[in-house]
Amino acid sequence: MKILLAMSGGVDSSVAAALLRDAGHEVVGVFMRLGSPGESLDELIPGDACDVGKVRIGKQGCCSVGDAEDARLVAAKLDIPFYVVNFKKEFGRIIDHFVAEYDAGRTPNPCVRCNDWLKFGRLHEYARQVGAAAVASGHYARVEPDPGTGRLRLLRGVDLGKDQSYVLFGTPRDRLSEMILPIGGLPKSEVRALAERYDLPVFDKPDSQEICFVPNDDYAGLVARRSGTGVTPGAIVDRDGAVVGEHPGHQHFTIGQRRRIGVALGRPIYVVEKDPVANTITVGDREDLLARGCLASQANWLVDPPRDDRRCDLRIRYNAEPVPGRVRVEGEGDAMRVIATFDEPQPAVAPGQALVCYDGDEVLGGAWIDAAVRSSADGDAGATTTAGD
Repeated sequence: MKILLAMSGGVDSSVAAALLRDAGHEVVGVFMRLGSPGESLDELIPGDACDVGKVRIGKQGCCSVGDAEDARLVAAKLDIPFYVVNFKKEFGRIIDHFVAEYDAGRTPNPCVRCNDWLKFGRLHEYARQVGAAAVASGHYARVEPDPGTGRLRLLRGVDLGKDQSYVLFGTPRDRLSEMILPIGGLPKSEVRALAERYDLPVFDKPDSQEICFVPNDDYAGLVARRSGTGVTPGAIVDRDGAVVGEHPGHQHFTIGQRRRIGVALGRPIYVVEKDPVANTITVGDREDLLARGCLASQANWLVDPPRDDRRCDLRIRYNAEPVPGRVRVEGEGDAMRVIATFDEPQPAVAPGQALVCYDGDEVLGGAWIDAAVRSSADGDAGATTTAGD
């Protein structure tokens, strides 16, 4: 089978390339040129944007220093074709969305959007151009058939500490048959060992920890430079609305943040709400962060949407463990609303993050959180707050 493989220059996609090649597939490596801050595309590709099948990668130049060269070296080591595609324009959409979400008082997850729009979106168009039947990546997740029905399912990676199924929830159901995840059944330690066994030059390369388009992890600086509304000082208020300090701009803060708030009240305090219209942030105690559920929209389901309450495990951010609860949907199409309820109240449910639903290891689907439904002291339905309203 001819397979288009997204190669990032890291150890995971490099081992994925080796495994696919050894399985007898015709592997075509592709590096997605996204555009680094302060770096010209002409350093990598003279002239206009390149298309798969027309221009091979030349010298070093990438979205992070050295990654394209690492990917090229791995492809040469494995003797597979390697191309670069210019996604700088498309990636600009992800950056613009990232900034707009912060301006709206939300906390975005650009990795999910990148997978939806690029890796398992636009990259499929390039796969068709070169006659590839599937797109592969180095994600720690699995696509496997249901033993009883044969229906393809998206599953968590066997290495739960590295599991990336959360950021793949937006994959269209009909694309699962064109999606290959070669390392999802392996622990990270074995992937490292395989990289060394294959003598790949990236076997000891550290994992990336930052958002690829945010230099030095300074997301607030990026937002300030590109913000449509501006990043300006505003008031820090307590739960009663009393002003207790001043902040440099609400975009600097996320729901649940405890450190670097810039005000001391003699007890631990957290950012519990953001109001982008009034340009205020509200601080409170940890109990003020608790939510009994959330409302979400822009859903993608890999199973039939649950019209009645369905028991499942709910994950509200990438680095959180799934927690038990139930979920149901109302409405159709773009008007579909997802209503999730946790068995136990959860802290820091942040609008802009993804809600992903699991049945064991299987990803049922997910949606984007619009609002946290707050718990009240007596257990009744609390107030619902939505950033950006």
